[in-house]
Amino acid sequence: MLNGLDIEGNSPLHRMPVRGKLIVLFTAAIGLFFLSDLRLLVPALGLAAALFLSTGIGIAEAFRRTRFVLFTVLLVAAANYVFVSPHEAVVVFCRLSILVLLAAAITASTGISAFMDEIARLAAPLERLGLVRAADVSLAVGLVIRFVPEILARYHDIADAHRARGLPLRPLTALVPLIILTLKDADTIAMAIDARGFRRH
Repeated sequence: MLNGLDIEGNSPLHRMPVRGKLIVLFTAAIGLFFLSDLRLLVPALGLAAALFLSTGIGIAEAFRRTRFVLFTVLLVAAANYVFVSPHEAVVVFCRLSILVLLAAAITASTGISAFMDEIARLAAPLERLGLVRAADVSLAVGLVIRFVPEILARYHDIADAHRARGLPLRPLTALVPLIILTLKDADTIAMAIDARGFRRH
């Protein structure tokens, strides 16, 4: 499998504690939806982009990682342009793009194991109440983060195979093999987890 989404570096974001990053992201997610002034949202969008690039990721790789999500954001903004107003479309685009870039910056500056350890600590009170198993929650988060680059790589392989055969890349012809390959990987990982006894008391 591919490496994770994190990038080695010594930027301020790399040095920031994981809990602090999660608090910033959570606070931004709430605060942005109370903000509709473009005089604040547009500079905030530029700041989020600069923060992402400060991790040392590079413009090309940053675009590659976020283009699919940002395209979805653009579609949502276009719907608001048609059904609400041009101003609301720009506001929605800025809000969602800021969150995407912040999440991508945090992911790029934080290793999977650090994420898992912090999620386990945050879920510990819920485990004491008998609601969840902290280790399972942290493992699930880690696997989701770990699988993202692998799924993207699978998609690019399928797209390259279509182009090599001169076939058009349609959603159905790409999604079906992508889902099958992802499920096979998930089954392999599940067996490996059970074999190592990670989920046993």
